[in-house]
Amino acid sequence: MIFGVDFMAHPKGAGSEGDFRLDFDPRVRLEFHGSKISSDGGLLLYRELDEALGLFNASVKSLRDTRMGKNGVHTLMALLRQSVFGRLAGYEDVNDAERLARDPVMCQIVGGRAVNGQAASSSQMGRFETEVLASPDNREALADMSGQWIDAVHNRQGLKYITLDMDSSVSPTHGAQEGTAWNGHFRCNCYHPLFIFNQFGHLERCGLRKGNVHSADDWNALLAPVIERYAQRDIMRFFRADAAFAIPELYETLEAAGYFYAIRLRKNAVLEEQIAHRLTRPVGRPSKTKVKRFYEEFTYQAALWDKPRRVVAKIEWHPGDLFPRVGYIVTNFPLKPKELIHFYNQRGTAEQHIKEGKNAITWTRLSCKRFRDNEVRLQLHALAYNLGVFLQGLDLPEEIAHWSLTSLQSRLIKIGARVVRHARKFTFQLAEVALDGKLFSQVLAAIHNLKPPPRPA
Repeated sequence: MIFGVDFMAHPKGAGSEGDFRLDFDPRVRLEFHGSKISSDGGLLLYRELDEALGLFNASVKSLRDTRMGKNGVHTLMALLRQSVFGRLAGYEDVNDAERLARDPVMCQIVGGRAVNGQAASSSQMGRFETEVLASPDNREALADMSGQWIDAVHNRQGLKYITLDMDSSVSPTHGAQEGTAWNGHFRCNCYHPLFIFNQFGHLERCGLRKGNVHSADDWNALLAPVIERYAQRDIMRFFRADAAFAIPELYETLEAAGYFYAIRLRKNAVLEEQIAHRLTRPVGRPSKTKVKRFYEEFTYQAALWDKPRRVVAKIEWHPGDLFPRVGYIVTNFPLKPKELIHFYNQRGTAEQHIKEGKNAITWTRLSCKRFRDNEVRLQLHALAYNLGVFLQGLDLPEEIAHWSLTSLQSRLIKIGARVVRHARKFTFQLAEVALDGKLFSQVLAAIHNLKPPPRPA
């Protein structure tokens, strides 16, 4: 009651129950139909992509159902789909499941009983992620799942070579989460996950680590399964990493597996002595606009190395700088120095992929108390990220071919959809905003091109 008037007794603009009208235009009427309207109509395209590649059908077989009794409303397949597709649409918490359980698009994606009922609730999703998936066997199966999905894509699209980029990142933590620690480099309490990407932006494998470990800690545990997966393919293999991974055991592992690598080295007195003639300012008047670049190569053996290896150095004199900017790369890749530096610099795309994962999938949101539960969350985020990126690798229309994962989420996935139910059919009426029907059909055709040819009768 305000100024003696009870506005709730006469809600201005209301018509019948659940029906609202607006003063600025009496012709406008608002209705709420939560079970008939969805804001995530574009997820249906990704469900079709899943069907074309057979992603969930194959991978869910490796999970073990630890639930007791025989009254599980939803299958492991349904629960896993809801976890992954929800994250792809930007719903990173199980709390969002309470609303998504009645979302018509999510119900259709989950399938089974959800189609004519509802998807899993927040409590059901919470138990699935923190009890079923958190078991040791299922955590191992989840860690392998991204690689299995990527293999499915390679098997359909073909593969001529693979380039692996390894890098670490930061996931800030809040409160007394298990495994959190202060990291002096990132200057926060955090986890310190490790990632391996390929040249297509696919996340080959990831692992959650405590916040105070070295950037290269557990590199072999993450890299060895990826190397094993590609061992039988007749392809060329490449690897890139920054100076944190300048480890003799890593060089030996890559050489034994047939990888060409380019890994940055930290500078030291011996390396600087090899290029001493380039560390004095070039003769002549320095340019005020142009950068002078020089390249050198030589053989170098550190004390812990088993043999000498080739090192390429890049020396840059920038306008106004008193000293040159120098970088060193250890490599077994027989490229010319300038070409090798260009190859190494493309490693920066891995940092962009990590940024995409943080922005679109929010994979830094690891807010569970137990470390193992956060391991599960990271792997589910990884699956959602890969599902999103797989679409980028298709022969998409020119208008959307260069959209980032963030753009795909906000402009393709976030399409308004209204479901119309008939006796035997479901019709989703989609809004034409960022994408019209023609573009949508072209994306759908690109997905259908992934399907294997029918078996001969």
